[in-house]
Amino acid sequence: MSESCVTSASVQSTENSTYSFGVFLPKEWNGRFLAVGNGGFAGSVSWADMKDGMDYGFAVVSTDAGTHMGGMMCGAHWAEGAPEKVTDWGWRALHQTVVYGKQIVKAYYGADPKFSYYRGCSTGGRQGFREAQLFPEDFDGIVAGAPAWWTTHLQLANMKVGLYNLPVDAPNHIPNELFPIIQAEVMKQCDPQDGLKDNIISDPSTCKFRAETLLCGGTVTTNCLTPEQIDTLNHIYSPWVEANQTFVFPPLAMSSEFQWPMAIGEPEPSSMGTEYVKYMLGKGPSWRWQDWEPSIIALSDEMNPGNANADDFDMRPFKERGGKLLHYHGWSDGSIPAGSSEYLYKQIEQTLKPKGVELDDFYKFFYVPGMGHCGESAPETHAPWNIGAGGVAMSGMASVHSVPGFVDADHDVLLAVMRWVENGTAPTQMIGTAWKDEQKPGEVYQQRPLCMYPEVAKYRGTGDVKSPESWECKGLY
Repeated sequence: MSESCVTSASVQSTENSTYSFGVFLPKEWNGRFLAVGNGGFAGSVSWADMKDGMDYGFAVVSTDAGTHMGGMMCGAHWAEGAPEKVTDWGWRALHQTVVYGKQIVKAYYGADPKFSYYRGCSTGGRQGFREAQLFPEDFDGIVAGAPAWWTTHLQLANMKVGLYNLPVDAPNHIPNELFPIIQAEVMKQCDPQDGLKDNIISDPSTCKFRAETLLCGGTVTTNCLTPEQIDTLNHIYSPWVEANQTFVFPPLAMSSEFQWPMAIGEPEPSSMGTEYVKYMLGKGPSWRWQDWEPSIIALSDEMNPGNANADDFDMRPFKERGGKLLHYHGWSDGSIPAGSSEYLYKQIEQTLKPKGVELDDFYKFFYVPGMGHCGESAPETHAPWNIGAGGVAMSGMASVHSVPGFVDADHDVLLAVMRWVENGTAPTQMIGTAWKDEQKPGEVYQQRPLCMYPEVAKYRGTGDVKSPESWECKGLY
């Protein structure tokens, strides 16, 4: 760890709400400022991600998004009857931390930061988009991964996808032991459809999958599904649509199965959904997931707790002051469906293009095939997902800085957005890396270009499939 000054502070944001933040001030400062985001319902400062940021030379800040340590990342009982605390979580704590953090940096170094950056994933991805929308002057460059941007629908979708697979004693329930069977069949059918059998599904949304191939043939065994279970599987892979064809949320993508135990493998739905309904929507601690009804969707949209939705799609102010946004999402995300990022991108495009604004001027979006929620891939795929992403420290790689051996703007998203901001060189692709031992990066297993949406990586037909030079980014059609 680099030599640095470390400090923290507690701030009373309103009469009945407080938040805390931490600051790292390295001795070898690169003259730049970095804020890092949170995960889930937060409640703690992201010290591990701060440490990684400081290793680049940044002065780094992070907030706990509101002082509610007892709530844990997936708990929200702290929000009961406390709208100001929810506002701190929604946007206020991060913005004020950025303001105070820059003041501390100037006082300590005797100079303002030359450039200001942000990096976060999941809730941190949402925070990045929300900052660009509410406070476009805060950052010159933002890296936002797997953004939990549509809070009012995402939290309910976290619960709804679990409801498809409940109760555990019902005929439709798919036990955890069958998830690997489903994953193997998805890989068998979808992997060849992208033109190359390599254990990586380049674009799961284009796969024509027949779940019925998993049907038990007369005798129920441990490697097949009943008709009721096939119906559950089709629900999981289908968009959530309510009455009058009202779209609510995209489905979990095929290839996300290795992360299903945390999404649909428990005897109750995700607490990210149930706690949200109980404490942010005010249903109270006695509310049960069995009490779910579609009217809760309208209640959630009406309340928009904490004004957390990052749905101000007219992002011209951020673009016009020169801001740059690099957005990525793992196709195999089992927590925040990858399709929610495509939906966000299209909403921004539909808002700005009629106004004469081209997204490529300030906003780049990349899918990462095989990447789960903010990091890692299924062990069987060894997908090249590592791009120096935010939140990686939470996946057991706290000691890993950037992309070991490839600390440059072609392989690292934070350095890529820096090059874009400071040199005007926009990224057209990133190169993902996978090591033979993900927890101890050393020998590279494979690398591959990650393409700017809507392009995908295509094998050139010759050369080592594990080498990035053997691939090119091309349109689907």
